[in-house]
Amino acid sequence: MPEPPRSRWRGEFQRWFDWVLEVGGFYDYGRYPVKGVGVWLPYGFRLRRLVTSLIRDVLDSAGHEEVLLPIFIPETLLRKESEHIKGFESEVFWVTRAGVNELDVRLALRPTSETAISYMESFWIKSYKQLPKKYYQIVSMFRYETKATRPMIRLREVTTFKEAHTVHESFEDADATVAEAIELYKKIFDSLGIPYLVSRRPEWDKFAGAVYTVAFDTIMPDGRTLQIGTVHHLGQNFTIPFEVRIQRRDETIDYAWQTSYGISDRIIAATIALHGDDRGACLPPIVAPVQVVIVPIPSGGTIPDELKKTAEKLEEELKAAGLRVHTDWRLDVRPGRKYYEWEARGVPVRVELGAREAREGVLTVARRDKLEKLRIPLDTAVDEIKKLLDDIMNTLRQRAWSWLRSMTHRSTSVEEARSIVSKRMGVVEVPWCGREECGHRLEELLDAKILGTPLDEDASWVDGEKCMACGAKAVTVLRAAKTY
Repeated sequence: MPEPPRSRWRGEFQRWFDWVLEVGGFYDYGRYPVKGVGVWLPYGFRLRRLVTSLIRDVLDSAGHEEVLLPIFIPETLLRKESEHIKGFESEVFWVTRAGVNELDVRLALRPTSETAISYMESFWIKSYKQLPKKYYQIVSMFRYETKATRPMIRLREVTTFKEAHTVHESFEDADATVAEAIELYKKIFDSLGIPYLVSRRPEWDKFAGAVYTVAFDTIMPDGRTLQIGTVHHLGQNFTIPFEVRIQRRDETIDYAWQTSYGISDRIIAATIALHGDDRGACLPPIVAPVQVVIVPIPSGGTIPDELKKTAEKLEEELKAAGLRVHTDWRLDVRPGRKYYEWEARGVPVRVELGAREAREGVLTVARRDKLEKLRIPLDTAVDEIKKLLDDIMNTLRQRAWSWLRSMTHRSTSVEEARSIVSKRMGVVEVPWCGREECGHRLEELLDAKILGTPLDEDASWVDGEKCMACGAKAVTVLRAAKTY
């Protein structure tokens, strides 16, 4: 196995992340001969499947229905909403030929699906009685990313793109769904222990074709922010060009209103990055492919029958309790090496079972989050391990939120705010008058990316403060940071 970097922090983070993906068997990136794409390995694919199952459960419970749209979008559809195509045109992959034949109409590989689903909704939806309608799919999407590509974080093929698309009778109904989507995303991220900042994106950086955009950002170990989810109020910007007309309850005919919201592979990148340490990944128990690994300790090159029976019985009991368990029976690998490998893979609980433990009826249990060992009675092991997994989940969540709060700062000084950003100390919040020209000016002054205005905190602390760009009275807060 390759040697790990010295630390996951600051300048070492990218090396650490690449190392974890490799030694953990999550994802093979950079060797497939197409830039910006990766290959999910079996262990990583199991993690991905558990994360997408969590997302599906949350959406399904809120009345969403899963669909599957074609990967191809004709250029004629993509160009129907002019602002939308302007926002994506430079990133679209085009199919122009089939065999030796030139296509009459170019086909885009899905960069997102607002145009495709709006076209279909014009056939499906005719009355307010069908509304609200909430669709989603989890698919690959393609964008020609020109910046430095990074595994799971900045890709040309995003293989875990959850996009939801909803239809409503009124602006207010769509607005309420934006609020609902924000709460659903909080539930998803909270389940994974991923901390977040919720911001309304500035007008100059909202989703192409949206009335407004809300974004979830987290702060990675190198101090840069990663956008992990977005929610868009689309108004009637797609229903008008695609003729998605409905009969309203007052019997008038009008265009429907829409929202869309998305999550990508970045949710898995954040799960790995935010909870890991210098030994590797530390996965939340809720999505760990293996929640408990049992490591029988050989004696004289073999595993005694009594020890084997104890390990098999324990595995059977833990699985019967609904846990994902693996017993490492390998005899050609030393126990210490096994510990190292399972730690790198982020397994929450490791059970070390030797002849003495089997004889005394106790287990040596190592928890991954604190790298500490406990001794628990064998006859209460199932209940104790389940409690331990719950405690590990809570510890990971609390630790990640403490990190985010420690990396979120307030400043009324250009020099101080710029220093925070330049040193990649996370997010800085500054007073702002609300004018777009001042927002652009602040990007220049701070040499930072503007994340938006907070939706998750009280901005009253800027009362009496002046806009950092123009000196006028501040009316709100603007968040800025170095970003991915």
